[in-house]
Amino acid sequence: MNAPEKAKEIKAAITGLLALLTALWGWVGWAVLIWIGCVVLDYLSGSAAAKAHSEWTSAQARAGLWHKLGEIFAVLVAALCDIALTVLVNGSGVELPIDIGPLVTPVVLLWYILTELGSIAENAGKLGAPVPAWLKSSLKKAKDDIDEKQEPAKPPDTETQGKHEID
Repeated sequence: MNAPEKAKEIKAAITGLLALLTALWGWVGWAVLIWIGCVVLDYLSGSAAAKAHSEWTSAQARAGLWHKLGEIFAVLVAALCDIALTVLVNGSGVELPIDIGPLVTPVVLLWYILTELGSIAENAGKLGAPVPAWLKSSLKKAKDDIDEKQEPAKPPDTETQGKHEID
């Protein structure tokens, strides 16, 4: 077997594996993998930036790991919310015109991915790499937009609630 044929076999195997994983996980699974990759890169780049400036301590490293563990729990809470919503909707006997899938988890994952990417860009700057200002501001704006769109609705004005004008 020559090299081009072997390369085709390797590409076919990789494509098959990715198709299998996509069938098993769906797109949310890929978002989880991207988030995990960002978490690892952020921890590594933050540790490297701290070491480069002689600021690395085991206490700070542990604090960073605790922070990452908190992120994991937050994503698990979002996933449990999606599971609970699915169980409630499917168990209620109500037929919806759409298939209810993950609703909370993707938003939480996107928020964390943008947070991690912003932190990685910041760490790259601390390591001396020039980071385009538009990249940092775009990541921050995207994260802020998610926060803004996810703000809970404001309660009705209690002073006017229950009062009716008589004509």
